[in-house]
Amino acid sequence: MKQYQGKSVYGAVAIGKISVFRRQEVSVKRVHTEDSPGEIKRVEQAEARAAQQLQEIYDKALREVGETNAQIFAIHQMMLEDEDYNDSIRNIIETQKVNAEYAVAVTSDNFAEMFRSMDDAYMQARSADIKDISNRIIRNLEAGEADGAAENDQMIVCADDLAPSETVSLDKDKVLAFVTAHGSSNSHTAILARNMNIPAIIGVGDAFLSEIRDGQTAAVDGFTGTILVDPDPETLAQMEHKQQQDLEQKKLLLDLKGKPNVTKDGTKVNIFANIGGVDNIGAVLLNDAGGIGLFRSEFLYLENQDYPTEEQQFAAYRKVLESMAGKKVIIRTMDIGADKQADYFQLDKEENPALGYRAIRICLTRPEIFRTQLRALYRASVYGNLGIMFPMITSVSEVQEILGICQSVREELQAEGIVYADNVELGIMIETPAAAVISDLLAPLVDFFSVGTNDLTQYTLACDRQNPNLERFCDTHHEAILRLIAMAAKNAHANGAWIGICGELAADTSLTEDFLRMGIDELSVSPGFVLKVRDAVRKLDLSKA
Repeated sequence: MKQYQGKSVYGAVAIGKISVFRRQEVSVKRVHTEDSPGEIKRVEQAEARAAQQLQEIYDKALREVGETNAQIFAIHQMMLEDEDYNDSIRNIIETQKVNAEYAVAVTSDNFAEMFRSMDDAYMQARSADIKDISNRIIRNLEAGEADGAAENDQMIVCADDLAPSETVSLDKDKVLAFVTAHGSSNSHTAILARNMNIPAIIGVGDAFLSEIRDGQTAAVDGFTGTILVDPDPETLAQMEHKQQQDLEQKKLLLDLKGKPNVTKDGTKVNIFANIGGVDNIGAVLLNDAGGIGLFRSEFLYLENQDYPTEEQQFAAYRKVLESMAGKKVIIRTMDIGADKQADYFQLDKEENPALGYRAIRICLTRPEIFRTQLRALYRASVYGNLGIMFPMITSVSEVQEILGICQSVREELQAEGIVYADNVELGIMIETPAAAVISDLLAPLVDFFSVGTNDLTQYTLACDRQNPNLERFCDTHHEAILRLIAMAAKNAHANGAWIGICGELAADTSLTEDFLRMGIDELSVSPGFVLKVRDAVRKLDLSKA
């Protein structure tokens, strides 16, 4: 028996046969050709096929992990259409008289190096995206088969690393777990694994791949980050017992459906769900969430070729409100910008997009877009229990301007004889340190706060959470982050507002007690984590020191 240690991504136990993921190597030769138009035509056909493949992957991700996690593939589709990228390929074909495969490979290397050399960690991460997209085009040019693992009935997939597209493309019914030699727990791939509920361990090291082979028996302990290859009978029996205990615990969670979210001492907390579109409403209801704490409205913009009309938006908001049958639905106004790009917005390229022109900053400088969304939201408000939430707030003046526009929209609707609910709650996201620090000034202006811990962590620690080189520095439990959340909670309650958390930390049950002691009123998590958080809440007794 050999034991390897990595970092856990999703806690569960899997026992089965190893299947080593064999990525098809992309080998490109330079070939002289005088038929430049023909080669350009080949590139266009290969890119069209790549776009179709990415759409299929996006659709699969949308079904399995939700709209937000599927967005990485929408971004890949947009990068595929980048003018600079395609101009470079055409230029190399025409000026150097070379084959399409070579032109794509050279462009890929040049663009990947350009991104890697940038100071911004987010842009550095796009280097891997460029390589992934380019390799897909080259494989299509060569009419190669898709990457994949051996077609075993069920398997523990082992690889050097897995791209997001490769992770989603895995057949969940055949994959027991996956283990990678490299990778970051904050990467898109790790987040996808958590949402797919696949036991996963990353960062095991290169020695692991060099020492394993197809067909070996392995036990993956996603709780401890341990992989046991060819375990002895006694160890195997122990792992089977642990696996059975885990399955029984998951069955017990199902018994929590319909139970209140109340601690042993009687403290109540709302447990809501985060979703990225109307297609995810079923998961909210299936997992017995008390409401929707974050409905990401930007899917309406990202799926469109032009600005979604008021009627389009109204139909979507009405559907989610009606489906939730009176349960609270908090819809966040569009958070376009940074990694969520829509070409028709014609946003300039930025050196630091996470700190740039995005979210509420677009809304306040392009009020016609903002007012259209607000009109649709207020019109839909009569069909359910609506809250509207505004992202990326940093100042009192921003909130005052937002409230003024909301008042203007309501007056406009009233003048047109259009009804809207008069109990729509207005809230802001606490996802910048600035908002947390001045939360005493912001709380009197709104009905609620919702803490976006993903961005709050990134901005507070000056760490790009997608950058694997910063993983040791990106401490999501950092005292500074917890103090900012506690400060916001104190100031919210002192001014009659309630406060929730809608970032990934809301699902971290090691912090559930800390959050409830701070006075957090609501935890909004991915639908699959609702019952797990409910279980953690019901086991707490806050009356004990």
